[in-house]
Amino acid sequence: MKNKKNRLIMRSVILFLLAAAIIFAVYTSFAKEKYNVLQVGDDAPDFSLIDLDGEKHQLSAYRGQGVFLNFWGTWCAPCKKEMPAMGRQYQVYKDQGVQILAVNIAEPDLKVRTFAKQYGMVFPTLIDTTKSVMQTYNVKPLPTTLLINPDGKIVKIITGEMSENDIKGYMEQIKP
Repeated sequence: MKNKKNRLIMRSVILFLLAAAIIFAVYTSFAKEKYNVLQVGDDAPDFSLIDLDGEKHQLSAYRGQGVFLNFWGTWCAPCKKEMPAMGRQYQVYKDQGVQILAVNIAEPDLKVRTFAKQYGMVFPTLIDTTKSVMQTYNVKPLPTTLLINPDGKIVKIITGEMSENDIKGYMEQIKP
């Protein structure tokens, strides 16, 4: 009687573990489809966000230009270091067909405005209030920058801090 009870318990546990494994496998396959990892050579997914001046910026509107798409946060130390360099290089390359879109990850408007003023951000500063663009682009560490060529293709994905020379070289890569 005791052996029968032990077998029943053991079978129940095994059945439960198999069911859990199947559910996990199904869930992860659906989650993977929802957020495909972007790679170099992929089309940059279109998005639309509002900047600090209330203007709408849609990525597809920048077709024909290089786009330096930078995801950042006010608390991010590397972001603080690279923003002034990005601003200087933007002044050089904006008339050569290279645009910067700086996407803040869901921080309060006032905090972003204060940061933008402090670090001289003269390029469009957008706030991804719902983190939907961040999720679409699979952004994990901040800063993350994607270089998008004039045809709308991702040519490079950079995670971490960039020097001013790095930024200049990257802008040269996506210049029309």
